[in-house]
Amino acid sequence: MEYFLENPDHLWYLIAGVSFVVELSIMGLSGPLLFFAIASLITGVLVSFEMISGWQSEILTVGLLTAFVAAILWKPLKSLQNTKDKTDNSSDMIGLRVLASSEVTVTTGSIRYSGINWQARLADDVGVESISAESQCEIVAITGNIMLVKPLQ
Repeated sequence: MEYFLENPDHLWYLIAGVSFVVELSIMGLSGPLLFFAIASLITGVLVSFEMISGWQSEILTVGLLTAFVAAILWKPLKSLQNTKDKTDNSSDMIGLRVLASSEVTVTTGSIRYSGINWQARLADDVGVESISAESQCEIVAITGNIMLVKPLQ
């Protein structure tokens, strides 16, 4: 502990490193601890260059920098998290030919597969307005629990 009292910049580097490790390993880069880790690293650099001194100003600096870094990085990191396509193209149900149990439109409908009625809607690029009930269709993708289908030609 005496070492860190003599070298407060090293304490901030340690706090930043531990925060980064916890953020990356446990929290999965979700944000709050990442912002704190970046602020701790910057504070350590400022203490190393003797731009700030005293534990009160160091803690104040970490708090202000955490808020500043969060304000700057929140939207870019949030947009990176939301870029994943929600349509699943890896399911074993894709490519199956099934019967429409009710009319399927761009917004609603249902298909019957394995004795179960599944929610369905038309895929985006099918070129028809609806699939009538009891017509054959093919599952082309899955979004959540909704099957995206196209009519069989």
